Amino acid sequence: MKGEVMRRKLPVLLAAALMLFSLWVDSTPISADVDDLKYAFPEPVILIDVGHGGIDGGTSYGDILEKDINLDISRRLYMLLRSHGYRTILNRTGDYALSDENRWLKSRSRHIRDLAQRKELSEQVPSSIVVSMHVNWGRNKTRRGPLVLHQNEGRSAFLATSIQNSLDTLYNSHRFPQVGEPFYLLKHVDSPAVIVETGFISNREDRAMLTSKRGQQKIAEAIYAGIVQYFTVM
Repeated sequence: MKGEVMRRKLPVLLAAALMLFSLWVDSTPISADVDDLKYAFPEPVILIDVGHGGIDGGTSYGDILEKDINLDISRRLYMLLRSHGYRTILNRTGDYALSDENRWLKSRSRHIRDLAQRKELSEQVPSSIVVSMHVNWGRNKTRRGPLVLHQNEGRSAFLATSIQNSLDTLYNSHRFPQVGEPFYLLKHVDSPAVIVETGFISNREDRAMLTSKRGQQKIAEAIYAGIVQYFTVM
């Protein structure tokens, strides 16, 4: 039964991996065997999980959508990591929902299919860390600054602390990373994983940072610095 489920998943997961631009980091041929992916992606591999997409816009402010901010910053982070020699994957390269690629999970919930697809890709393409990109929102418009959520696990906590400290320097804020117990990705991904809330779209100052090209580049650079610190120690 387990083998049958894997055979159903494999074509979808391979198709998702193959459609990502510039993912293959060397000329190693990719076969139809999941085990071969371990050779195509030598360690470490950083998976950037781009939050929301397609029909799921995430949080918003007017016509400003979280899904677009997530993708813009993630692309910049991807380019930074790749330019410094880190093997990196984006699991969403355009405005589409990952639930559309999930044809193996028999669930009526688009949200669950989306989350499950993100989790499965992190396992089928062996990931050293998973960095999930999101934007925050609050009723209190004075709330601002980044927040990094992590698993109840030491490596994840250290990765979150490294990224949080780097973003706090950029935002001139002082927050502590938190355990994100309710979040599906953090509960189900085996690799050290964090959710990066890059700022509050509901706050005018944060929103200016999140929506400008210069601000997005600075955010990407801060997250990059935190990731580098993690791999320097781990």
